[in-house]
Amino acid sequence: MKWITRERPKIDRIACPWLIQKFVDTEAEFIYVPFDQVMAKSKELDAIPFDIPGVEFTHYNDECTFDYIVKKYQIKDPAVLIMSKIVRGADTDKHDIAKESAGLWAISAGLSHNITNDSELLKNGIVIYDALYSWATHLYNQNHLQNSPFENLLHEVYNKFLSEKKSNQKTPSWVKDLKEIIQDQIDAQFTFDLKKISNDLELNPSYLSREFSKYFEDLNFGEYVRKLRIEKAINLIQHSTYTLTEIAYMTGFSDQSHFTRIFKLHTGKNPSSYRKNARKSNSDTKGK
Repeated sequence: MKWITRERPKIDRIACPWLIQKFVDTEAEFIYVPFDQVMAKSKELDAIPFDIPGVEFTHYNDECTFDYIVKKYQIKDPAVLIMSKIVRGADTDKHDIAKESAGLWAISAGLSHNITNDSELLKNGIVIYDALYSWATHLYNQNHLQNSPFENLLHEVYNKFLSEKKSNQKTPSWVKDLKEIIQDQIDAQFTFDLKKISNDLELNPSYLSREFSKYFEDLNFGEYVRKLRIEKAINLIQHSTYTLTEIAYMTGFSDQSHFTRIFKLHTGKNPSSYRKNARKSNSDTKGK
């Protein structure tokens, strides 16, 4: 099976070949050509076009081509599901999706800069994704410092230093502005776009992603937004008659199952149980 896409790959156009060769077709062949030649060459060579607009194997909504291949071929490997978030964040410049996304982007951009031959670039890129897959499979929950008492001690001292530095550090003005932007969008049910918010604040997206947790309860951007959405959901469950489906929509969740999963992760209960307990508690309070 032949696959074809535009030249000078960086993220998706290397990650997808790795995924296809490992889980779809071990003999797959990949061809890189100028963008304006992809469709013509795909017919000439009987190759499947991917990661360009207007074809089956491409981006959908906020997801990249790697995500589509995972769904198309029903790949359930837990390590691949971990990788898909990292690839999506790197490929769409949304580094808040996974903390590793910024690193994948940096390595991929540097590799593309150093290697001008696309076939050689793919060969070297495959090594990176093999390594990422091994990490996601075997080392995902392991920290670099956890097996070194000496480095652990240094890490503790460093964290204490950072904590003291934070307490003496003046909060930047953009933090207040960002809190207002987030709250406005939570209330208005908008979709969060870290890149657009960075532009509004006149900050580099990578800087904002890196500095965010320092001023927002040690949470990354995505975690903080989910926390606020769940807090809003709890308030609506306790003080409104909206259905749970309506509350899921009003708090920015794509569907009720996603809402239920995140809600249970934060509260330990699913929304229906939480509402039942809240109503029982209110009833008991009124009866006293």
